Amino acid sequence: MNVTAKVISFTQDLRERNVKVMLMAMIIAVATVATINAFAEHLQRTLMTSASAFLAADRQLNSRTNAPIPDAWYAEAEKQGLQVGRMIEFGTMVSNESQFQLVAVKAIDNAYPLRGEIEWQADLESPRQDSSSGPQPGEVWLNPRLMRLLELRPGDALEIGATSLEVTGVIMREPDGGFRLSSLAPRVMMHVDDVAATEVIQPGSRVRHRGLFAGSATELADFEAWLESRLTDNYRWVDVRQGETLGESLEKAKGFLLLGGSLAVLLAVVAIAVASRQYALSQRDRVALLKTMGLTGKRIRKLYLSRLVVWGLMATVIGLMLAIPAAWLLASLAAQLMDQPLQFEVDFWQLWPAVLTALAALFAFAFPPIDRLRNTPAMRVFRSLPTNDKAALVKDLLLAVLVIFGLLWVYVNDIKLVTALLGAVVALVISLAVAGAGLIWLLRRFPAGKGGWRLAVIALYRHRNATLSQMSVFSMTIMLAATLVLVRSSLLADWQAQLPEDAPNHFLLNIAPESVDEVEAFFSQHQINRSPLYPIVRGRLTEINAQPAQEVALNKDDDELRRELNLTTSNSYPEDNQIVTGQWFKPGETTGLSIEQSLAESLGVEVGDELSFTVGAEKVSTTITSIRSVQWDSMRPNFFIIFPPNGTIDGLPSTSLTSFYLAEQDKALLNDFVRQFPTISVLEIDHIIERIQQIIRQVTQAVEAILLMILLAAIAVMVAVVSATMSARQREGALLRTLGGQQKLLVKATTIEFALIGFLAGILGVLAAEVAVWALQNRMFDGEFRWHWPVVLSLPFFSAVILAILGRWQLTPVLTVSPMLLLRRLE
Repeated sequence: MNVTAKVISFTQDLRERNVKVMLMAMIIAVATVATINAFAEHLQRTLMTSASAFLAADRQLNSRTNAPIPDAWYAEAEKQGLQVGRMIEFGTMVSNESQFQLVAVKAIDNAYPLRGEIEWQADLESPRQDSSSGPQPGEVWLNPRLMRLLELRPGDALEIGATSLEVTGVIMREPDGGFRLSSLAPRVMMHVDDVAATEVIQPGSRVRHRGLFAGSATELADFEAWLESRLTDNYRWVDVRQGETLGESLEKAKGFLLLGGSLAVLLAVVAIAVASRQYALSQRDRVALLKTMGLTGKRIRKLYLSRLVVWGLMATVIGLMLAIPAAWLLASLAAQLMDQPLQFEVDFWQLWPAVLTALAALFAFAFPPIDRLRNTPAMRVFRSLPTNDKAALVKDLLLAVLVIFGLLWVYVNDIKLVTALLGAVVALVISLAVAGAGLIWLLRRFPAGKGGWRLAVIALYRHRNATLSQMSVFSMTIMLAATLVLVRSSLLADWQAQLPEDAPNHFLLNIAPESVDEVEAFFSQHQINRSPLYPIVRGRLTEINAQPAQEVALNKDDDELRRELNLTTSNSYPEDNQIVTGQWFKPGETTGLSIEQSLAESLGVEVGDELSFTVGAEKVSTTITSIRSVQWDSMRPNFFIIFPPNGTIDGLPSTSLTSFYLAEQDKALLNDFVRQFPTISVLEIDHIIERIQQIIRQVTQAVEAILLMILLAAIAVMVAVVSATMSARQREGALLRTLGGQQKLLVKATTIEFALIGFLAGILGVLAAEVAVWALQNRMFDGEFRWHWPVVLSLPFFSAVILAILGRWQLTPVLTVSPMLLLRRLE
């Protein structure tokens, strides 16, 4: 029994190389997944906090009627720990002596803004400054255009309805100044306490009440749950992700972070699979020995199961202990790069995917072969009897696929991403099967040559199964790392292409037909390039297939059913649109319409359905001929509905819209334009572009950190694979040295062997990565796929060099230790 106890000693197992490799793989897996998960959560919160400035809060509650938001709701929000603010928006006329102007008024309280800051000036010539609050009671701030139109100065009085307020500042930028129609008229900002004195808001007045709320994610979720049963169709709960301007950018950022975490999960699974399976294979002789000593299969299963549980828990604890400071370090670096304060917190519940990854992978890959060890014949202790259970291998493969799919599904919960990654893996496996058969065929016919080349080719052919296994893992690792690198490059390139330095940052609206020629002349005179002029007809969607739209629409709460839409005509669709279904208008075609994809899905309509619009007193109807995807974050003119020219809406009252880029130093031209065309609305969106560009920079910096971790994890996987085959290769090297082989020959042969494996794995891996990138770009990130020839051509050589270095590294014991001593160690 003493001998048995010694054989099954737990501490003795921990000293074995295979166990160390397996534990190290698990620790790396847990640390990598947990670090990326914690950092991704932190980054997502940071991005949301940064983007929340577009709402001046974390959430907005908007009233769709003239009724104010109940005071009890604000009281409940404060009771639950949220910060609250109130805002009222309405349009009215203001005057200064004999001059009058239609304006959009924003009345705010002392809490505004809860997120972000107001950029303002004391007067038109003073420097800009940031403020965390707006005008006080009795004061009013105006935007520069209104200051110039009414020729006002700070200290002057502005009459709003029945009261007069003192002008004390110039609004340069509001945190929530977006694309709302209220932004088109010159802006006036006042305090909510002065609204009653104006007597402007009367029964029937068009007014909008907005509630602002800010707090932690948990507090917001609790309040939203309390609010859900009380919300009616008259209210809308909004977060920044629902906006067209930032929503897509934030979704792409979230998608990339999920992609990085998914690749970490896959790499973790690969690392654990390689190490644990090698451990299981190394235990065959030991199990045979235990059976000769009388241990039953049931006791052997219990023995190894208990060890896997202990090792899994031990590796998980160590991995988490390494992950938390690593995530904190990444968050600190990100905070410095983003020039933001560090607010790092760890929710331990969010680390469970790392624990699940480690334990699921361990028992999916390690336990099945170990469990089958109890069936190992006892005669293996005397004779090396190979096992070849193909049915068991098929079961193991199916279990592995199910585990990988389950882990990705739990981690990502995105079928598109999971399908794209697993599709690339399947493509890689098929490629490896074909390449493996071709490799064996070539090796049989490859001229042997001399020296190191001869030994390398012989080793590849003699260990062809191991060679294909190593190539499979290396290819998989290269594919996963390359996928992240290539998607990162493509994603950032697409973002930057959407928002170049000269992206349009101003919109002109309400251009009357008689003003078009004069506007054209103004732009030509000042050499300003603009986008095409789009005619705009305001119409309300009233019927779908001759049925009331609000009754038959799939989403009856869609805002597009409650307001007038901008209907336009065009010979061609905008360059950043893509036809999803149907066909664009043929030359000369005058019937039909093209609808934006998300609106079509919300309404539940398809190509061939008929839509009816009410424009003034007229009703127009036509069928859908195409459905388009639209990149709303491109900052170019985009529309939900487009008709062909000279068709359905031709002849209806319309104005025109266009956009243009104006540099900061040329802003003074806007004053001349406004004086010449006082009825045309100018919408400045450069602050929105700056915010999106800031998010892109933040995501880029985060991507660099995640990419570095993925590459380190990939190298760790490669090291684990090389270590798994170290015993056999060291034994061969020791035998060659015993037989007189020179160190130079061993180094050359091993280097060439691993370089060939790395080169072939690099080719297969990068091609599979391109397949994954194509799927991700088209299905997840809505981008345009382009071949990455520099990476495709260089990566195989890079992987050959890396694996050649790893192969040389594993030779160190062979070259520095006595062959006899090395052989004794390996026994």
